[in-house]
Amino acid sequence: MATGSAKWVYAFGDGKAEGKSQMRDLLGGKGANLAEMCNLGLPVPPGFTITTEVCTYYYDHGKAYPPELKDQVAAALTQIGNLTGRKFGDASNPLLVSVRSGARASMPGMMDTVLNLGLNDQTVLALAKEADDERFAYDSYRRFITMYSNVVLGVEHHAFEEALEHYKEGKGYDLDTELGAEDWKTLIQTYKKIVRDEHGSDFPQGAEDQLWGAISAVFNSWMIPRAKKYRELNSIPESWGTAVNVQAMVFGNMGDTSATGVAFTRNPSTGEKALYGEFLINAQGEDVVAGIRTPQNITEKARIEAESDKPSMEKAMPESYAELTRIYGILEAHYRDMQDMEFTIEKGKLWMLQTRNGKRTAKAALRIAVDLAGEGLISREEAIGRVEPSALDQLLHPTIDPKADRKVIASGLPASPGAATGEIVFNSEDAEALRKAERKCILVRIETSPEDIHGMHAAEGILTTRGGMTSHAAVVARGMGKPCVSGVGSIRIDYKAQTLKVGDATLKAGDRITIDGSTGQVIQGEVKMLEPELSGDFATLMEWADQFRGMKVRANADTPTDARTARNFGAEGIGLCRTEHMFFEGDRIIAVREMILADDAEGRRAALAKILPYQRQDFVELFTIMSGLPVTIRLLDPPLHEFLPHTDAEVAEVVKATGVSEDKIRHRMRELSEHNPMLGFRGCRLAIAFPEIAEMQARAIFEAAVQAAADTGSPVTPEVMVPLVFTRTEFDIVKARIDAMAKAVSEEKGATLNYQVGTMIELPRAALKAGEIAQTAEFFSFGTNDLTQTALGISRDDAATFLGPYTQKGILAADPFITIDQEGVGELVRIGVERGRATRPDIKLGICGEHGGDPASIGFCQEVGLDYVSCSPYRVPIARLAAAQAALGKVLGKEG
Repeated sequence: MATGSAKWVYAFGDGKAEGKSQMRDLLGGKGANLAEMCNLGLPVPPGFTITTEVCTYYYDHGKAYPPELKDQVAAALTQIGNLTGRKFGDASNPLLVSVRSGARASMPGMMDTVLNLGLNDQTVLALAKEADDERFAYDSYRRFITMYSNVVLGVEHHAFEEALEHYKEGKGYDLDTELGAEDWKTLIQTYKKIVRDEHGSDFPQGAEDQLWGAISAVFNSWMIPRAKKYRELNSIPESWGTAVNVQAMVFGNMGDTSATGVAFTRNPSTGEKALYGEFLINAQGEDVVAGIRTPQNITEKARIEAESDKPSMEKAMPESYAELTRIYGILEAHYRDMQDMEFTIEKGKLWMLQTRNGKRTAKAALRIAVDLAGEGLISREEAIGRVEPSALDQLLHPTIDPKADRKVIASGLPASPGAATGEIVFNSEDAEALRKAERKCILVRIETSPEDIHGMHAAEGILTTRGGMTSHAAVVARGMGKPCVSGVGSIRIDYKAQTLKVGDATLKAGDRITIDGSTGQVIQGEVKMLEPELSGDFATLMEWADQFRGMKVRANADTPTDARTARNFGAEGIGLCRTEHMFFEGDRIIAVREMILADDAEGRRAALAKILPYQRQDFVELFTIMSGLPVTIRLLDPPLHEFLPHTDAEVAEVVKATGVSEDKIRHRMRELSEHNPMLGFRGCRLAIAFPEIAEMQARAIFEAAVQAAADTGSPVTPEVMVPLVFTRTEFDIVKARIDAMAKAVSEEKGATLNYQVGTMIELPRAALKAGEIAQTAEFFSFGTNDLTQTALGISRDDAATFLGPYTQKGILAADPFITIDQEGVGELVRIGVERGRATRPDIKLGICGEHGGDPASIGFCQEVGLDYVSCSPYRVPIARLAAAQAALGKVLGKEG
């Protein structure tokens, strides 16, 4: 951006603002919403926003600022001073400010905040005099020293905590509120010494120095590890940068007529339309969010439900409660979405510090979207756009069976719904280690901090002994869709001994517990879980989604259980049935091994005849469950060596079962072993070398189709898929065998068969030659897992070691096995679609790789004109919603 006339600072206050909510890319989410609340005439402490462009400039210029910034900040500070009747840095009438970050996408707890900035040894006297409360002034000063030293100077928070605890012990105090002004004065001297010892220089006294230190700390915090990890987990680009918001301080810790709190306009766990939240009397904002003190309920109804003996805001501060209710009505109607608001009450006057679209569970998102549409605030199309498809995952997983015996050892707050069982771990590193070992764990902490983000991601659920429903653990868990129980005060954690104690029981790391995030219960051991009920709001939104989407959604299903699950989730057929799993079971594997060890076609046919009845029965079950819906069956794909024994014990077993000598078995194992099996003797290559395999499978498919049609009365149209072709000739050779078998079965059974033969496009050459292949292939299914491997030359099994650095360095936008590489692999899909359709305009086109269940990839499938996507059964609802959003174009009403 050219300097000279550049505007880097946007002011707000007194019912006016230079910004507005549409400017979130420039002002960040918080800055844009502060400006918008000002424009709505709501009570917002005056302030200004330093734009995200300054963050970009800062990193592009070796952490230097644009030359005009200093003057623009000084002018904005003067304006705040004029509105409040104060002056920044003035010893007798000081303006104190808060400094907060605000990226365009909400990153709760990721970025650092500094309150009470401008306090020093002089201004603290003026604050005490003005408030007529020395204790309040020195309490605010010590908070400022601890926050500023931690955020800006890098002094560990626990150094101050230990000094405070030590002081309280010496005085016989239990609570911070018992400390008077003289106590805080003494502690402030201790705190300053800690800063001098740890940081190597004195705590800064100049307000100007403090301000620029804090601004730089916010910009620096954009690149700290936890922020990077959060962006990585939530696909937030580094280039967005963060804004800085500087605002006049209002104090929630000025006695019993002051308070601070966080409120949601609807319940973020259930979606119920009721003011939901927590507040603390005589406190500052971080006390609520950090979970240092257990907060009070805002509404009387919530207080009664929580069985709390502390008064609700509704009863303790009725005027402020009425004002908050009025404001929440204005904000929800204006933003047409559930709002997450932060407020402070200073001596009876309510101030709004923030509003944003609230993070919510999938269950709440569904209810809120359906309710808002019902209330006429948004359209059905917008309601579809309001629910993140991948968040539906939370609803598709088990909850605890209400009939199950629960050995409840403790109870806390139900901070994020769902249930999870796992081994206890007490730190994030152990959680990640267990995840890598494919073992499930529950992360147990006194309280989580943003440093725990990776452990929370690795764990099945989170349990904390401190903190409320709006603590860091609760907010992040809800965003991740993981169950969380917070504020379990009866549990004592000993990190050193790796134990948790509750009553007489002691549990250690590795012991199994279950947490129920819907009730707040902590249960010893494992408990029976129930499958989810997909009715109510879920069914309503899905029905709306189905009205708008163009693409069909099928499932990848190989077993009756998979097929039933898929149908329950609304699948419109099977897009991929892998037949090889059917070969591995019990008696079948012996027959398969006999076939592989046979010396000639006759021997192979004899062995295959034993497998035929099993295969036929498998297909009868699938056709029956899908009754009338299309089923795509892929012929045998993996290399034959996968079916051979691997250990000495298995070899001995095969000798016993088949009577074939060990020498012959080992010779065949050597013969079939391959250096690179993925590119070896597999797919259609098997059917060409051993046509009897494809013939047996085709017979099983067609006989099953005749039987299932007779049993159900619904016509069955199997789609037989030939894998791994790269030329039409291969396809035609295999298709001729399939057609011949269809003719034979049709004559034997006296039945007419409707079927299609198509192919899997999973090699670049097949995509390029799609026009020729479509002359005889009736459908294509893009196997994008293998197409990604063959197009990028990346082995899916070995990519984990380098894909991390590749995505971090921006070489790849995302893991190409999770979200399709649109520029490369996507280009091959486009070519395949265009050339296939040019030859055969009515060709049926689908995708059956893992990308079929990825919302971003589904958008691409819509764009290139595929007829259907196919994905794993549990992702079917996600695909249905994503396909509707893709059909509606740009998702409506979605906030970053």
